[in-house]
Amino acid sequence: CKYIYMNEIIKGDCLEVMKDIPDKSIDMVLTSPPYWALRDYGVENQLGREKTFQEYINKLCDLFDEVKRILKDNGTCWVNIGDTYGGTGDKKDSKDPKYKDGRNGQSKALNKSATAKCLCQIPSRFAIEMTHRGWILRNEIIWHKPNAMPSPVKDRFTVDFEKVFFFTKSKKYHFEQQFDEYTKPMNRWGGEELKADGESDWDNGTGQVTYRKRNFRPYKNGKNKRTVWSINTKPSKEPHFASYPEKLIEPMIKAGCPVNGIVLDPFFGIGTTGIVAKKNNRNYIGIEIAQEYVDIARARIKSMQDTLI
Repeated sequence: CKYIYMNEIIKGDCLEVMKDIPDKSIDMVLTSPPYWALRDYGVENQLGREKTFQEYINKLCDLFDEVKRILKDNGTCWVNIGDTYGGTGDKKDSKDPKYKDGRNGQSKALNKSATAKCLCQIPSRFAIEMTHRGWILRNEIIWHKPNAMPSPVKDRFTVDFEKVFFFTKSKKYHFEQQFDEYTKPMNRWGGEELKADGESDWDNGTGQVTYRKRNFRPYKNGKNKRTVWSINTKPSKEPHFASYPEKLIEPMIKAGCPVNGIVLDPFFGIGTTGIVAKKNNRNYIGIEIAQEYVDIARARIKSMQDTLI
């Protein structure tokens, strides 16, 4: 009997757990899978310990085949996925994105199958494979991290961003437009940003000049949200953990999931997806393979809910 685990955290392998979720019952999927070859959780069937990154990508996309089954036809899917450099890193290099400092730069893979020092391009390979499997890629979002930690490397530039891919099942889907605030005056007709307030003239070939203030805005709520988001990393108060910041995923949830809808995170970690969902009047389902994460996520969500009472 298939069942919707509304506002619950289920411990287990996400692929197996999702098999119990009914077809087309989820409004939105939002997650950040483990990096490839960077950390051993000490549990069976964990993602990220594959022998090659090609095997990792195939296994990950197999998981999203199941996501497609349970996602509504008008649902959305958002995936934050990190890259790694080929090499023979040691334990001190192992920085899963859910761990403290793990979202600053890319680490070396604990795997010799990739060319040493070569960026594996896992996010791009993943996105391409997803489109081969029928997903529609709507956006590639760049999460720029202004406070990214300095890197000790001297033979390349420091990586200060991650990618988030926005997929849909179909051409028509739920999407609530999000806006960025205007930061500069704008010439409405020329589409140019102007450095100071003043007046612009426009005749559109009519010979009659019209003057308007340069601070005229086409949308009162701001401009359509762009795809480069500058958001600082914010380590959790929990020891050793650093989930993606709430500010990063809030516009995704507002855009991609209707109020009272269901957001599924198959790699729930310490529960940030659930916290942001509940704060914005959405429901969540969390799946997590590591008991340590499950315990922390439950405590964090309970603490958040207690403050709202």
